[in-house]
Amino acid sequence: MRSLPFVLAAALLLPPNGDPTPPGRLVDIGGQRIHLYCTGRGAPTVILESGLGDASPIWSLVQPSVAATTRVCSYDRGGYAWSDPGARPRSFAQLALELHTALVRSGERGPFVLVGQSYGGLVVRGFAARYRREVAGMVLVDAVHEDEHIVYGGAPHRIRDGARGRVAPPPRIALDTATLHAKPAATIPADVPLEPPLDRLPASAQRVLRWALARPALQATWAAETDWSPEELARFHAERLTDRATLGGVPLVVLARTHGGYESGMAISADSLERERLALQRDLAALSRRGRLVVAPNAGHNIHVEDPGLVVRAIAEVVTRAR
Repeated sequence: MRSLPFVLAAALLLPPNGDPTPPGRLVDIGGQRIHLYCTGRGAPTVILESGLGDASPIWSLVQPSVAATTRVCSYDRGGYAWSDPGARPRSFAQLALELHTALVRSGERGPFVLVGQSYGGLVVRGFAARYRREVAGMVLVDAVHEDEHIVYGGAPHRIRDGARGRVAPPPRIALDTATLHAKPAATIPADVPLEPPLDRLPASAQRVLRWALARPALQATWAAETDWSPEELARFHAERLTDRATLGGVPLVVLARTHGGYESGMAISADSLERERLALQRDLAALSRRGRLVVAPNAGHNIHVEDPGLVVRAIAEVVTRAR
């Protein structure tokens, strides 16, 4: 999950040569297309779910190594990169339906090992809630916890505190034409580098990320996802009051960064935020009776970019346990 200033700044970047060619397939799920990029062979298939504002090439340091041992798919949520925007609200059930339909229509068979980074960790939990029998295992990569305080705008915020009791309608497949035809954003030169650690990605991946973040559809989709997130996190919180292990016995590895990187001078002290973060990452491991926590020794929030080998090993562990 990115801070608001970074998302808005990055959204002004465009590549010099127009729209890049998608590496995968544009799967028609019923008038809406989802970009799905699958490589490798074997089972179970691994699904890579990106964080808020990230296009599928964010996994370019992880996917090739995973593909050497099993089937693996990265994809772009509706409204991201090459994928068409989908129906609102952007509830986790809506996101799950779009992904599941794309997997079915493309012939990808479950059960799947789900890998979610940051906000993507919430999304894969939403998929598991809707399609439990199709989840063979899970890896959470510095994932957001529903009770966690997220720092943006120089202050800590607990996202679920913003819930208003809204109830999402049943999910449906529909193209969001209004978002599809949104006006383009202003641009600045495309050679402006991405902030660390994203500058460690291959140059081709960085170009795609700059292009994707500049698309008006992504900006509108990002706003729609964050608008509905408080309702979903409040629901997760309520569900776990009676059962912490909502994933049952699914093999689970939780990867967490070593240091939170919190600054002093906020309403909640940096030490308190750090204690909360580590406690909640341990609690994420309790989502499954077969879960365990691993603290990444050499990475911050973007573990899949800073220490991709650790993520690859965690995926391999879960794949082996799932088999």
